[in-house]
Amino acid sequence: MSKEYSEEHRQYQQVSKAIAYLSGHWNEQPGLADVASHVGLSEFHLQRVFSEWAGISPKQFLQFLTREYARQQLRNNSVLDTALSSGLSGSSRLHDLMLSWESMSPGAFKAKGKGIEIAYGIHESPFGYCLIAQTARGICKLSFFDHEEDQEGHEQELRKEWPDALIHRSDCNTASVARQIFDRDFNQQPLHLILKGTPFQLKVWEALLAIPQGQLYSYQQLAEKTGKPSAVRAVASAVARNNIGFLIPCHRVIRGTGEINQYRWGAERKQVLIVHEAVGIESNQATRK
Repeated sequence: MSKEYSEEHRQYQQVSKAIAYLSGHWNEQPGLADVASHVGLSEFHLQRVFSEWAGISPKQFLQFLTREYARQQLRNNSVLDTALSSGLSGSSRLHDLMLSWESMSPGAFKAKGKGIEIAYGIHESPFGYCLIAQTARGICKLSFFDHEEDQEGHEQELRKEWPDALIHRSDCNTASVARQIFDRDFNQQPLHLILKGTPFQLKVWEALLAIPQGQLYSYQQLAEKTGKPSAVRAVASAVARNNIGFLIPCHRVIRGTGEINQYRWGAERKQVLIVHEAVGIESNQATRK
């Protein structure tokens, strides 16, 4: 298992554990000492971990997890209207990363990957372990997990998604892709995604790609943007079937109540991703002032 992000990975595990504790003891309003004790760190060390990993203190981090903050973001998400009305295309620049994408043809979809070679790798990342898989044309899977013993399940999932493809592990093949995705200082090259889904799923994922970093949408709002306002459950199902985490930002969709849950790779990871992006936006805005 490649270890390009060992320190950030370790810090993420501690941050995630702290968030899980806070989420489970929200009504008790635990203080820094309580959280530090649960994580097994001193208060000073916990402060330092949050500062190094997220750039903010645990108290500031929590402010981004409140329902009030989430609901405010839902009210301020008109940017998606502009993005969609301007005409979304496979080569649109919709992330901090440069992304393009293509969907598989109906024939290739039915062939279940027959004749396609897929290389995958397991890497440490700032958000836990990740599995990255790619064909000769682009990335076809990005999933996250917390424990090494979970790796086999993710490998089996990849084979189930592409049952007739030629699949082999090659960490060295995907290492540069991991750096492009997670290392902001790395020389960015365009990342190309390969999407495999039904026409409706593709439409929902296209709408997800149009949600800017730092913005949150409810499932109802996303359904409206896909032109299917009454199909909230179907939209939620399509969101849950997204196989390319982080890059196709399904973590930016939350319940209309402001609750941050329902994430394929864990509610705590979804919370961390949302806060990480929000802090990055605020930091960039402060730098420009």
